[in-house]
Amino acid sequence: MSFFDSLKLSRLKNSLAKTRDAFVARIGRLVFAKGTVDEEFLHQLEEILIGADVGMETAQIILASVKTNAKEQRYENPEELNALIRDSITGAFANGSAKDAGDPFAARSSSKPYVIMVVGVNGVGKTTTIGKLAFNYKAAGKNVLIGAADTFRAAANEQLEIWAQRAGVTVIQQGHGSDPAAVAFDTVKAAQARNADVVIIDTAGRLHTKINLMEELKKIKRVIKKCADEAPHEVLLVIDATTGQNAIQQAKLFDEAVGLTGLVVTKLDGTAKGGIIIAINRALKIPVRFVGVGEAIDDLQPFNSRAFVDALFEKETV
Repeated sequence: MSFFDSLKLSRLKNSLAKTRDAFVARIGRLVFAKGTVDEEFLHQLEEILIGADVGMETAQIILASVKTNAKEQRYENPEELNALIRDSITGAFANGSAKDAGDPFAARSSSKPYVIMVVGVNGVGKTTTIGKLAFNYKAAGKNVLIGAADTFRAAANEQLEIWAQRAGVTVIQQGHGSDPAAVAFDTVKAAQARNADVVIIDTAGRLHTKINLMEELKKIKRVIKKCADEAPHEVLLVIDATTGQNAIQQAKLFDEAVGLTGLVVTKLDGTAKGGIIIAINRALKIPVRFVGVGEAIDDLQPFNSRAFVDALFEKETV
């Protein structure tokens, strides 16, 4: 493992400290106390999984896997039983991870610009996520433009400008109260004229229950598509891990409105219920693309399910 990979793993482990203490530590105590996978063991494991916000449906999948594997595989000590549980949790993820998909900051389409639309309710860390995404694409050698299409929140453009300066990229914006779709249109057109590689469109994040917001997002997507048939190439939803099970409902509503291609989960370091990542992924069958592991501009990591679970159980990844 390279120094860079070791550093990323260390940051991921640190961000999961609260979840590890509340979740994995309880599993460890259960394994040492019981040592046998019986009905009482499974009942207590279910309580631990639910307490970590894994969700009932996903908990049942994990429990069934543990029960089956315990019968098929011989485990002779607590460490082997822990490994069996860890593998069952990893297997609960509904699809592959960023590691399986190759370079996460390589455009997944040959057309330029590669357009990413970022959505999410206010307060989830959407603006900082956009800044971090821009930084990573810029570091990968891409020419990046950001479209400031959240025109209703007075501080949105100022915050976006600060993060854009940190990332070393340009922001396309209009005045407060301008038509968000017009900003998105101008940004994509500017990117086409400048032969830019990547466009990241910020959007408003008022309450997800508001019909007007969803209609606005649909309009932005339609306008982007007028500029380029394949665009937007990605629609990423930013979710605050501390939101818990409410995040699933948010994701369902945004997915119905604009068709999500991936999730970004922020503030992992602020919750003891990091299992919400598994619950969201399982419920929507939408891949978790990135996770936020801190406040620094390089603290956005491509998500890998195996690395996530290994970091929880403090096992080194390959």
